[in-house]
Amino acid sequence: MGPARAATRRVTGPTEHPHAALDAVVRIELPRLIGALARMTGDVGTAEELAQEATVAALEQWPRDGVPRNPGAWLTTTAKRRAVDLFRRNDSLRDKYAQLAHELDRERPGGAVSTDFDAALDDRIDDDLLRLIFTSCHPVLAPEGRAALTLRVVGGLSVAEIARAYLVPEPTMAARITRAKKALTKAGVPFEVPEGPDRAARLSSVLQVIYLVFNEGYSATFGSDWLRTDLTLEAVRLARVLAGLMPDEPEVFGLAALLEIQASRNAARVGPDGTPVLLLDQDRTRWDPLLIRRGLSALARAEQLGGAGGHYALQAAVAACHARAARPEDTDWQRIAMLYQAISSRWPSPVVEINRAVAVSFADGPAAALEILDRLPDSPALRSYHLLPSVRGDLLSKLGRTADARAEFQRAAALSRNEQERALLLARADGLT
Repeated sequence: MGPARAATRRVTGPTEHPHAALDAVVRIELPRLIGALARMTGDVGTAEELAQEATVAALEQWPRDGVPRNPGAWLTTTAKRRAVDLFRRNDSLRDKYAQLAHELDRERPGGAVSTDFDAALDDRIDDDLLRLIFTSCHPVLAPEGRAALTLRVVGGLSVAEIARAYLVPEPTMAARITRAKKALTKAGVPFEVPEGPDRAARLSSVLQVIYLVFNEGYSATFGSDWLRTDLTLEAVRLARVLAGLMPDEPEVFGLAALLEIQASRNAARVGPDGTPVLLLDQDRTRWDPLLIRRGLSALARAEQLGGAGGHYALQAAVAACHARAARPEDTDWQRIAMLYQAISSRWPSPVVEINRAVAVSFADGPAAALEILDRLPDSPALRSYHLLPSVRGDLLSKLGRTADARAEFQRAAALSRNEQERALLLARADGLT
């Protein structure tokens, strides 16, 4: 009996449509499968290729034989058989071949997976998945490479889905992912969860990748859509997975809290025609109460673990102030300004100061906020950052300096690469004439 039958008995018949089931199974099982194979092969690129071969075999054989009862074990066994064939042909990989052959010998005669094999597989899934997350987010990769590779091997998204989310041609995204995998191999990045001093730095890189994926979906950098829900929800899912794998890391829960609460606003952030709806104009009855509850619970967990002062936990606390306000006028702007001050004191950043200025404008008035912006150092990066003139335009408008405000909104529109945001800024400028 071949690898197509190397699992427990089928639960669907040939007359059922297995392709939808395959898509669902692959999305769930692919990261675990790649993680297990990467541990065995020591190479993420090879692991992904073997996983793809296994899914192709499933696509060919499940329509005929039905979806197996344990599709994950079927895919793993099939991929490992192909790995054995690969290693057998390569003398330099003889030790890996011996390891895989030993594991495959533990299967029952006829190819059925033994109970102890299934148990061993299940026991290692979490460890393998955590290793895969740390490897795909390794700092040796450029940020865009980390994000693309993580969405591919950890998120289980297809290259086409990732390319569509980032509005780049599919061959461009495929090349980006390939370069990332080759860079990991060339650098000899070990497939492991770092320990000791390296752990905090590497975890920071992991959290940053998930945060960047979310931000690109939450306020798309360019294109015709202001919100890309698929990216925001994928980042939320990745944060949940990481929280489940690292239950004692406060910043993991801080990030999960931030993303859950922010994502709760998705339905209210765009109008029927796709135009952006600003925070204070949103219909708060459309905010998702389940995501808010999950976010507040994750924030409480971060605080319980002693992480209330963490970077993501502080940002989540800001989001929680908005989530707890039934009406815009109920928002505790004084607390938000204090939270941004705490963030700025530990992680100074012009972007944080811009956000602090917004909070101060509501807490202490637009003049006090404008003073904060006027103190920002001049830099090429800040001169090209469209949110600075956007916030300045809003403050100047509140101070009655209409002509100056209009000029700032027009400058912000010229700097923005997102069509919907540009249209909103131009509309605000026109509204001041």
